[in-house]
Amino acid sequence: MRVLVQKSLEASVKVDGKILGSIDSGLVLLVGFTEGDNEEIIDKMISKTINLRIFEDENGVMNKSFLEVGGSILSISQFTLYADTRKGRRPSYLKALNGEKSVLLYDLFNKKLKDMNIDVQTGKFGADMKVSLVNDGPTTIMLDSEDYK
Repeated sequence: MRVLVQKSLEASVKVDGKILGSIDSGLVLLVGFTEGDNEEIIDKMISKTINLRIFEDENGVMNKSFLEVGGSILSISQFTLYADTRKGRRPSYLKALNGEKSVLLYDLFNKKLKDMNIDVQTGKFGADMKVSLVNDGPTTIMLDSEDYK
């Protein structure tokens, strides 16, 4: 599982010109899955994401977590996080989990965040989405579950 975490001042996602989700300050999470991902991995990645100390404290130092400062999450499914660009010029997505399995894990990921009383907005799984954000910092961090096994 990979999660690209972006600290955001505001963000939104549109499908067919209609806004499906929008947030003010918080996190934009681009979320992708691969073979072998499961609920245990989702739990670890959620914990890592919401406890990252990437928000400024009273001294302007990134020392606070999402849980400490609050806000909302815009969660976007993103199979292209598993692009393999080592050969040729066309990325391969063979490591990305197929849509049927991936949507189940993505829905579970979002449900677990919502169960923690976090405001979670989403786009539409598998749709052509247009994501806009004002990245704060800019702060962008890639989390890969392979790094935590």
